[in-house]
Amino acid sequence: MSVNFRDGDFDKIGSVLGVPPRRTGHTVRYEVNNAEQGRKLALEIYPDIAIGRKRGTLISVYTPTAHLQLHFCTGYVVSDMLGELTFVGEDGGKLCGLTVERVGGCSLYANVDRDILSGDFTQLGPEVRHRPVVD
Repeated sequence: MSVNFRDGDFDKIGSVLGVPPRRTGHTVRYEVNNAEQGRKLALEIYPDIAIGRKRGTLISVYTPTAHLQLHFCTGYVVSDMLGELTFVGEDGGKLCGLTVERVGGCSLYANVDRDILSGDFTQLGPEVRHRPVVD
């Protein structure tokens, strides 16, 4: 089931990213620009739209070199300390996460086994661990 975003969620997301939400119809957009590091991205949230034959929330991130999408977002996690938020989609014990950073970075994690998240991270190889969170 997709997350049901409310106005407070959009304000919270804007606070973490350091930019205000811009609303156009039902779409909410955030533009992050980090001139110092030469990074910029746009985050768009499309709540409750048709995705194929179902309805759900679509998260899109646009950068100068990539376009990433997370279909059927089921929730999100905010980290004020790290200055980032991660949108999550879960189906059949597998998770996908799309992380957006205040400094203009983004990361995509796909088909992560839910058991890994509840296990001992120190037993994972460095190529599997998400360094800012684990180390």
